[in-house]
Amino acid sequence: MIKARVAIIGGGVSGLYAAMLLEQKGISDYVLIEARDYFGGRVLSEPSMKDHIDLGATWFWPALQPDFAQVVKDLGLTCTEQYQTGDILLEHTGKTPLQKSQGIESGPKGFRIIGGMGSIAAALIKRLRYGQRVLNTHVTGLKKFDRYIDIEAKNSISGSSSYRVDQVFLAVPPRLAVQNIAFTPELPSKLKRQWSECPTWMAPHAKYLAVFNYPFWRDGGLSGAVRSSKGPLIEIYDASGAGYGALFGFVGLPPHKRSNISDEEIQRHCRMQLARLFGIEGSFPLCEFYKDWASDPFTAVAEDLIFPAISPSKIPSVVHGAWEDKLVGIASEWSPLFPGYLAGAVDAAQLGVNLRIAAGKQYSLMN
Repeated sequence: MIKARVAIIGGGVSGLYAAMLLEQKGISDYVLIEARDYFGGRVLSEPSMKDHIDLGATWFWPALQPDFAQVVKDLGLTCTEQYQTGDILLEHTGKTPLQKSQGIESGPKGFRIIGGMGSIAAALIKRLRYGQRVLNTHVTGLKKFDRYIDIEAKNSISGSSSYRVDQVFLAVPPRLAVQNIAFTPELPSKLKRQWSECPTWMAPHAKYLAVFNYPFWRDGGLSGAVRSSKGPLIEIYDASGAGYGALFGFVGLPPHKRSNISDEEIQRHCRMQLARLFGIEGSFPLCEFYKDWASDPFTAVAEDLIFPAISPSKIPSVVHGAWEDKLVGIASEWSPLFPGYLAGAVDAAQLGVNLRIAAGKQYSLMN
């Protein structure tokens, strides 16, 4: 059995940021446990022929999320404004012809991180000097005793593993925690219901992305943005970077229908749609990517497959009763300001760590 003062369950942005905050406060005795084979969670930047492209979280909005923008700056990352210059295409069902609409910038400007949003996770990992980081390990049970918590887990490579800690940060979505982790004693019934009813951000969605030599749609005065009621992509955006063009979109088919269609078939229909919208060049991407988050067992549960999902609402992150001072939720859905967003992951992690530090509960500080 591995012993530590603190366990962080979930190695997405919230879990990684919490680990960095703990180290900054002099707390080194922690273990960070991630079920996937990579750190980053719902931040997923895949390498392409040209760059790293995002299949998970894609944007942030500095004007609305200044604290998160400062974190990005402090991590030494560079950003690019979301391209919006040009007309928007409107695609309707039936025989209605394709329409152009003048692009009108409304609301705060969105930004992407050069090198992909996965750069955030990579930068956070580089900041970590202490603790233990474990991949491929799915937590199945938490059992609380008077002074400690035993964690049961399954490693996809080495089998069962266990940990004994004083505190637990839940950096996984509330609904996923309730379904996949056995709590002994049980969570308070009201809290369990609230967590179960909280939708997991991104869980019902699927994204498609195509990479091209250059953003040829801009030659025709198009922004790359599309709104379609015909599909399969219902929203499309320009995702180009330096030296290449790219388009990404959200698949409009609900999860239960996507599950009956192969990934290859969905991608074929996406290419056909790009050709309808932007011309024959849309049929021939250099490379393409598809990610169905609804089929990701470490993101979605059955309740998340209701489509479209309702935006997460504020839910309590602090557990009272038997689990008081032992368990706190820090995934993005627990953020009171930006639930579901990357800014929410940072916000929730900061709130959770500060709460535990302020309480002065069973942490050992480095000298």
